[in-house]
Amino acid sequence: MPRYDDPRVRPGRARGAYRELGNPSGWDRYLTLLEGARVPEPQRRWYVERAQAFIAAVRPTRMGEVTTEQISGFLTRYAREQRLSGWQFRQVVDALHLLLVQLAGNKAAQTLDWDYWRTAGEELSADHPTVAAALPAEAAVEARSSFVKAAEEWPLLKRMARVMRARGYAIRTEQAYLDWCHRFMRFCKGKSPESWGPSDVSAFLTHLAADRQVSASTQSQALNGLVFLFRHVLERPVDEMQFRQAKRPPRVPVVLSREEIRALLGQLSEHHAMLARLLYGTGMRLMEGIRLRVGDVDFDNHRILVRNGKGGKDRVVPLPERLDAPLKAHLGRVKALHDEDLAAGAGAVYLPGALARQSPNAPREWIWQYVFPSANLSRDPKGGAVRRHHLNESDLQRAVKAAGQRAGIAKRVNSHCLRHSFATHLLEAGYDIRTVQELLGHKDVATTMIYTHVLNRPGVVPVKSPMDVL
Repeated sequence: MPRYDDPRVRPGRARGAYRELGNPSGWDRYLTLLEGARVPEPQRRWYVERAQAFIAAVRPTRMGEVTTEQISGFLTRYAREQRLSGWQFRQVVDALHLLLVQLAGNKAAQTLDWDYWRTAGEELSADHPTVAAALPAEAAVEARSSFVKAAEEWPLLKRMARVMRARGYAIRTEQAYLDWCHRFMRFCKGKSPESWGPSDVSAFLTHLAADRQVSASTQSQALNGLVFLFRHVLERPVDEMQFRQAKRPPRVPVVLSREEIRALLGQLSEHHAMLARLLYGTGMRLMEGIRLRVGDVDFDNHRILVRNGKGGKDRVVPLPERLDAPLKAHLGRVKALHDEDLAAGAGAVYLPGALARQSPNAPREWIWQYVFPSANLSRDPKGGAVRRHHLNESDLQRAVKAAGQRAGIAKRVNSHCLRHSFATHLLEAGYDIRTVQELLGHKDVATTMIYTHVLNRPGVVPVKSPMDVL
């Protein structure tokens, strides 16, 4: 095993830094931890670099006396200053966990939510909807990782992307339709677009159902994407394309009882629990909560404005009074992070449409910041702009699933079941189904009817969030 005087770990700097641990042998013990954690030998010097940077940043505080505020502050500042990628940020978190928890035995560090920090710094990929929406249509197509080997299909896909942008389609719909059309093109390999016809579409849909065994909703989405391609891009009549869509069977949503909601929230860390409580307390979809902006939270009127929800619609949902103080405290920490970003020359977020061009200073204004920002900065893959995006949605999805398992809930627990539970608990409390429909943002009341078989109550009653009666 390499010792503290191993030249690969820059001994001159290491000896001085690790005297903070009490004696030079602390360096040997840290290297032993790296070896026990199966950190590849070429990467160990980088763990040492991260640990040295932390020790220098908090000096003269000894490692056993470091506070959680010092750890969190270092992680956000170091990620911003070093412009770290997602995997590099996780490396920093792991290096500090080994240093403080396993080597120094710091009691404060043992209470820190290390799992949150490992995932909170994940960068949004170039083809993530938030990043893709900021790119021109053609650049968004080129950024799609699944299209890397599809250069020959790019002209048609780029044309389709431009048409969808011009018609105001949601970015996720754009990506889904482009993906299905790309698969269709690969399926028709060797045939020119001019020769495509109803028989090719029918064969592709049959392939999806018979060979790929996709669900009825997936098959329907693929058909919608191909119809758009033929009608609006290839400009061919599609009236003769009479395809029989697979019937979508009714599905009963997974709903948690109030006791199960309490158990689930109790198993989540502070950061994840704040977002999960907000999703259950308001009925927002996952991405609506993830993309929530500071200016859309109205504490005085206890409501949240959900902008550009599914179908491009805005709506108002109740802000649980029970979350008033915790959410204000959370925003206080976010504001401190934003102020540090501004002082470092960063602090910008993505703004939709032409808003950023019309108001050049808006991306750095407090009201436009995300309520749940990433712990790491991201660089625009095309323009090079540095922004702080929102949390990666997969972070909460993984956390909720794991929390459901720890709580012993024998159901398919995911983030969307919080929304299902919101609707069901409101109906159980006697609220009118059309009121629930408005809160959920459903276009048709038939969609909301899946939550209940009870009769509607006449009139509209004031809405009190189920979070306030837990």
